[in-house]
Amino acid sequence: MHVCDFVAESCSNYKLQFERVYSVPGDVAMLNSTLVSLDVFDFKTVPYNITWYNPMTKEEISNQTGKILVLGETLWFLNVTLDDDGEYLAILRTPSKCYMQSTGLVVNLPFPGECGRPLKIEQPLTNSAADSLNCPLRDYIYKLNSYNIDYKIQWYKSCDPIADGSNTHTYWDKTKLSIHRVKPSDGGTYTCTLTFTLGGVTGSVSESIDAAVKGSNFTKRCLVFVPGVGMPFDDVVWFARKSPVFTTNSSERIYTSEQRSWSHHVADKGMYLERLLTISKLKAADFNVNYTCQVQSSRGFDEGYFTLLEADPDFTVPIGSVLGGVMVLFIISVTIYYIFRIDIVLWVRGTFPVLYANKDLDGKLYDAYVAYPQHYAAGFNEEVERFALQTLPQVLETTCGYKLFVAGRDSMPGQAMVDSVEQNIQASRRFLLLYTASTFTSMRHTSSTSSNNNNICKSSDDSGKLDSLCESIRSTSFDGSDKVCSDPRQQLECMAAMHRALLEGSLKVVLVELEEITPAQLALFPESVLHLRKKQGAVCLWKDLRTRRRWGTCSSRTEEEEGGQNSYLAPSLSSSSRFWKEMRYHLPVRGKRKVYPENIALLNTR
Repeated sequence: MHVCDFVAESCSNYKLQFERVYSVPGDVAMLNSTLVSLDVFDFKTVPYNITWYNPMTKEEISNQTGKILVLGETLWFLNVTLDDDGEYLAILRTPSKCYMQSTGLVVNLPFPGECGRPLKIEQPLTNSAADSLNCPLRDYIYKLNSYNIDYKIQWYKSCDPIADGSNTHTYWDKTKLSIHRVKPSDGGTYTCTLTFTLGGVTGSVSESIDAAVKGSNFTKRCLVFVPGVGMPFDDVVWFARKSPVFTTNSSERIYTSEQRSWSHHVADKGMYLERLLTISKLKAADFNVNYTCQVQSSRGFDEGYFTLLEADPDFTVPIGSVLGGVMVLFIISVTIYYIFRIDIVLWVRGTFPVLYANKDLDGKLYDAYVAYPQHYAAGFNEEVERFALQTLPQVLETTCGYKLFVAGRDSMPGQAMVDSVEQNIQASRRFLLLYTASTFTSMRHTSSTSSNNNNICKSSDDSGKLDSLCESIRSTSFDGSDKVCSDPRQQLECMAAMHRALLEGSLKVVLVELEEITPAQLALFPESVLHLRKKQGAVCLWKDLRTRRRWGTCSSRTEEEEGGQNSYLAPSLSSSSRFWKEMRYHLPVRGKRKVYPENIALLNTR
């Protein structure tokens, strides 16, 4: 049927619908005729059929797979193109009458670089209050529900998707986006996208909202539709706390607008009445109060109400500030402890000695066993010997109260070397190994040129015990050689201490580095010493000397004369210097907490 046939039928013409449908290429568009209405005919009892036409082509519109779907009074464009822009005619026929109505479809191109739609609906948001945005796709949802078709709504702010149930936003009532506490940054463009499958095609339709955040004022619209012909004698009245608000003076804090009215696009269908309620400045008393819109007429009244809810307190900033402060405090504390660790530990030991057990009752005679190259050893150095026999005891024993076993000073005359080393190391709580750059390198060269690798095992009368110890020493060598040094005593001291420290874990070895070691010299060190040096580090005298020289705080001539020293190994004799603090840090704690003798005896028997 052509358009000329429409005229011949003398259909009642309801003309072009006032409300156009706006879309963009690629979206789904729904054109819905309003002819199926009791205001037009009794569609519940009178049979009818609807046909859609394109006035431009003057042809009837039928289903096109993936493109057009006709479902009664609804015409669906499943994939809108620019060519679809125009007016479309719906003809409704009953056995006795004919009705016609046009619906306009406007297709616009989206603005380049924008994620929203070209035409936007304005919806205000109230600052510092809980508010919501309403998606303008309710007609689509109503129609899909009538088809029993599932759908999904996704909200976007600008181009970013908004997660449902986040700390700031919640989807509710199918079409609304709730903002828990509106901030100025919440203003902008919001887009709601409805996705569904219809006619075998999965498509979507979107609408954009321009949300402006207003100050602390609040405005609510009351819209009433009164069916009938002519101007209705109805009044729209707002109530706040059950009291009517009649003032329209904008200088008042709470006021209403003048009542506005306009007719429906179908003249004989009815009239719209509108009145706005405005609260210019929100106060605490305005929350949790019912605000009622009531329409009054001679036939009675009808009403609806809403309640302002105060936004939940935002704890994000205070919680973030507290966590940030705790993190900064933690980093500062760790940094301070790392820099002043030794000073802090020594202060706690000196201030609270009762926190530490009294070591005098543990069965040990010495706090530390001091080992250094002897006169006859490779790598012997007079400066090292003077440091071990004079400087070390002067500070650690005389000033700090420690008890040391120094080989060459405390050895008993006539005692077998093996017995002396074994017994005194066992009776010591620490093992201080003093070395310079030439100590182990000279030992390694001497050891490699020695013609008798078993010399140490044959130099003692107690051959049985010495053989056992020699086997133990060989088994603990970390560098694969049977000897670290050619000096029997130092051989025993080094390897017996390493055996107890690395394999048994019964002794703590403290490496005291007297000179700076180059990488080439370090490569010649025994693997056991390298392992300890890498694992726990070394107390470096040369660092303390270099620091003092750099800052011009080298020991005075008086200190050198009092210490009897005139060498490059001349540390400060003050126990508060960095080197001696580090030595005290590694030595046993001078605790005062009592330990019961029976427990000590039980431990010593194990």
